[in-house]
Amino acid sequence: MMDLSGMNRSSEGDAVAVEVANQDGQGAFRLKLCDVLSKKPLSLPVDRCLEVWHLLQPKHKRVAGTGLVAGEVVVDALPYFDQGYEAPGVREAAAALVEEETRRYRPTKNYLSYLTAPDYSAFETDIMRNEFERLAARQPIELLSMKRYELPAPSSGQKNDITAWQECVNNSMAQLEHQAVRIENLELMSQHGCNAWKVYNENLVHMIEHAQKELQKLRKHIQDLNWQRKNMQLTAGSKLREMESTWVSLVSKNYEIERTIVQLENELFQMKQQHGEANKENIRQDF
Repeated sequence: MMDLSGMNRSSEGDAVAVEVANQDGQGAFRLKLCDVLSKKPLSLPVDRCLEVWHLLQPKHKRVAGTGLVAGEVVVDALPYFDQGYEAPGVREAAAALVEEETRRYRPTKNYLSYLTAPDYSAFETDIMRNEFERLAARQPIELLSMKRYELPAPSSGQKNDITAWQECVNNSMAQLEHQAVRIENLELMSQHGCNAWKVYNENLVHMIEHAQKELQKLRKHIQDLNWQRKNMQLTAGSKLREMESTWVSLVSKNYEIERTIVQLENELFQMKQQHGEANKENIRQDF
């Protein structure tokens, strides 16, 4: 027989009937007890339910100090099966639990001391580091030098200097060659750039189509996973409901048996008292 001595009972010691109820609108099953005779509702704490479930497990599978079985993970929520999340007061109750946890949590100044110090310079380059140093020193940014695109004539003091004029000629020839190369690039772009852009756009279209196919596969995988999860939770919910109904029936029978035992013990005690009084009366009459 299941040990239910720690469960709530009525003050008279009468047996109680158990029924499964979706209490508090929290989507999790609770057990509600009611007296067989007076029909008054009694409450069975959830920790007692876990304790009873733990007692039913084989000893070699129990995890010491917990209600878990070795190698198992207890899922305490079945979103596709549980109901009552939108019931009045559920959101307020959850917020109250969070607020209570926040009040009880008192972090110390070094509560993150077990974490390694972050390395902020892991992705810094020399250019970035120099720019950070310049910003820290509040120095202005260096502007782009346009001197290479200028064609200055020799100064008034170097107008008769052949070397200065030769440097100006070399600079003008370099500038002219640079502009000629730019013109050639523009002509090549006008001739072949259109086809190059078409090929580039076709490659982009192929990449987009491939990404869309991968996205559809991923969405289908997510949908299949959700359907699988839903079927598993509905199946598990049905089994839980059936097992809870069986457990309720067994608990009710146990309480009925216990009540009958108590009644029989009371009758036996009364019979012993009556028999003892009768024996005393017979002895008194004999004397």
